[in-house]
Amino acid sequence: MPLEPWRTGKVIKIEQQTYNTRRFWIQVPELTSFDFKPGQFVTLDLPIHEKPNKRWRSYSISSWPDGTNVFELCIVLLEGGLGTTYLFNEIVEGSEITLRGPVGVFTLTEENLQADIFLIATGTGIAPFRSMVNYIKLHNLPHKNIHLIFGCRTQKDLLYYDECKQLEKDLPRFHYHPVLSREEWDGYKGYVHAIYHELCQPKQPAYFFLCGWKAMVDEAKQRILELGYDKKAIHLELYG
Repeated sequence: MPLEPWRTGKVIKIEQQTYNTRRFWIQVPELTSFDFKPGQFVTLDLPIHEKPNKRWRSYSISSWPDGTNVFELCIVLLEGGLGTTYLFNEIVEGSEITLRGPVGVFTLTEENLQADIFLIATGTGIAPFRSMVNYIKLHNLPHKNIHLIFGCRTQKDLLYYDECKQLEKDLPRFHYHPVLSREEWDGYKGYVHAIYHELCQPKQPAYFFLCGWKAMVDEAKQRILELGYDKKAIHLELYG
């Protein structure tokens, strides 16, 4: 598959999602429709270094294909991060940004939808899963159980919480499992691993999509293999 060319995007809207996370809506004026598969990402070329490969930052698309030339990114400000510092300090509504995409194979297939699906995320790793689940709902795609397990530290870190709670009501067999590691609340407390471990007892046909910080993804992969699943059932997207 040929690589997409670099294009100019225009930031048409910015919204603060949490204390350290922003949503960026980007339009690609030269295209009538920005077509992508849920789960794919774009690469931004930011003016933060002389060498091209040190300027590039990749972010999963958090919106879903809707026939327009606009897509959304959900980005967390990383302390000391050149890319996110530039995006938060320099980019405003109306700014132009150089981008390439869509890219990536972290996507659902018809085969995946014929078994239970576990979408396991930490932080902004929820972005591609938001795209997938809304796309399934929009197109009324037949599916088995879909479990979105989202881990973060505190309630103020929860991304798209109200939207996911509403999706749980609107989309049959969609189950939302937010879990907090550093705050007591009326939901799950701890880490994501205990939840999928419990849900996979007894073992059933399933596919696992992991997206987030490397430590979580590495541990989840190992634990899922120990549960007896084949590595072909595990799909990864690493952040950091």
